[in-house]
Amino acid sequence: MENFVVSARKYRPDRFDTVVGQEHVVQTLKNAIKNRHLAHAFLFCGPRGVGKTTSARLLAKTINCTNLSADFEACNTCDSCRAFNSNASFNIYELDAASNNSVDDIRGLVDQVRYAPQGAQYKIYIIDEVHMLSASAFNAFLKTLEEPPPYAKFILATTEKHKILPTILSRCQVFDFHRIKIDDAVKQLKKICESENIQVEEEALHVIGKKADGAMRDALSIFDRIVSFSGNKITYADVISNLNILDYDYYFRATNLLLSGNIAGSLLLFDEILNNGFEAQHFLQGFSEHIRNLMVCKHPDTLKLLEVAPNVASKFGQQSGTCSSSWLLNALNLLNQTDFNYKLSKNQRLHVELALMKLCNLQRVIQISTQQPMVDEKKKINLSTGTSTNSENTISKETISVQPKVTALVADLPSNESIGSPKSAIEKMKEQIALQKQQEQTAKLENNEEPEEKIENKDFTQETFLTIWNSYINNLENGGKSRISVFLKESPVKFLDPLKVEIELKSQLEHETMDEEWMEMLPFLRKQLQNTLLEVVFSVNKERVQTGTRVSKTDQLKQMVDKNPLLGDFVQGLGLEIDY
Repeated sequence: MENFVVSARKYRPDRFDTVVGQEHVVQTLKNAIKNRHLAHAFLFCGPRGVGKTTSARLLAKTINCTNLSADFEACNTCDSCRAFNSNASFNIYELDAASNNSVDDIRGLVDQVRYAPQGAQYKIYIIDEVHMLSASAFNAFLKTLEEPPPYAKFILATTEKHKILPTILSRCQVFDFHRIKIDDAVKQLKKICESENIQVEEEALHVIGKKADGAMRDALSIFDRIVSFSGNKITYADVISNLNILDYDYYFRATNLLLSGNIAGSLLLFDEILNNGFEAQHFLQGFSEHIRNLMVCKHPDTLKLLEVAPNVASKFGQQSGTCSSSWLLNALNLLNQTDFNYKLSKNQRLHVELALMKLCNLQRVIQISTQQPMVDEKKKINLSTGTSTNSENTISKETISVQPKVTALVADLPSNESIGSPKSAIEKMKEQIALQKQQEQTAKLENNEEPEEKIENKDFTQETFLTIWNSYINNLENGGKSRISVFLKESPVKFLDPLKVEIELKSQLEHETMDEEWMEMLPFLRKQLQNTLLEVVFSVNKERVQTGTRVSKTDQLKQMVDKNPLLGDFVQGLGLEIDY
């Protein structure tokens, strides 16, 4: 049986013009050879599998070639080239610093530098993974690296440039190798397929190039694996099946379902993905990249960032036209947050499903939030009091009926504020729905229709209000909101006019709490007093905050224990002591 040679070795470049994706390095080295401006030490840096060691060996072979071509490539026919190609050259030494990193190894190399080359112009030393040398080995190498004999050349290669001592870096000519682009990897794989008489779909090669993540050696290894799986005909389906990659079609289908608000279809598609053996986080990361690709299709200048096959690129372009930039940006933000919190979730499937349900409602929320509110600046609604800033227009009743609709939509938002909008989406929705309700009431009055509710407002006294107010506080305490009832009992009540009451609070925190409680409080008071014109406003009295009696932590704890005896049992169970 003939010995199999992997593609990474079989198709290893033997000339500078066959090096993939490193044109900037190749051109510089060829110019240096042409002009005879060769440094005595080179340092090749870059990710794994991008051609550092290959370029080092090509440089060593070329500068010792006695019959350079017109484009300054090695001839491969002279004695030096033939010796190098057969691994029998006495003038080129390769040292793997990963396993030869001691001081003695470097001293042995330094001793060899003393001897002149045999039948060649230079003696070249290639040290791979040079960052693995110990500090002592580096120091032993410094003097020779700085002032070597004129015939000695050093070529160092590393994947971790930051681990090289600055004293070494300063003595070398540094070349940074790039990650291999997907298009460059695809071109190289096409050449190999033509050479091996393998039929292949271009889309399949793009998947291999993307999976390699910038390493040509990895791309060739994956290619060999796929050939072993598929034979002489490689298809896109075979590649995604062998590499366990989600098909593009899943993401296109998922996007269409989310844009149409199809929650059931989205959940079923996600279930299908899980049943096919894919991890939920794998789907999240792939879908985030899909949304990113749709975003880059929005502008001609960013199309070059789309690294997919031409037929897939056309699909992205078509679907991108159906998505707004606002939707894509909010969806990408939500997916990123979901991915970030995935590991922290105890129910990871539900965590992803919840994100999909939010994305299904995202289109509707954005449509509402991005509509321009038509509320006049002089008649803006004060949502904390339920009244208009214009004393001639009171629409608190309409605001109350609108609030539950707004609350129901809040869960649809991916974040507290709509990205790229100066106003929060919630505020925009409040204004829009309030305006719509007001316009409906106005239309009914113009058509001589009766209002939805016609209540006869009755007068009430301050004593009556205080009685109802105390009843409301008692209801809070009985309903499990004792914290609110406590500070409301201590809050003075002021009558600004017969229909307007002010409640003085001690802090901004209390004010924010009552902003939320206000929607339940005001309807209760109006119903009990039988007067829909009642207004209740809240204010923070700074003097009360500054001059109020401070309650010690011990007294606070005692009050808490009195209200909840279980807390005292808990403290005693921990063996703590409470000094009353």
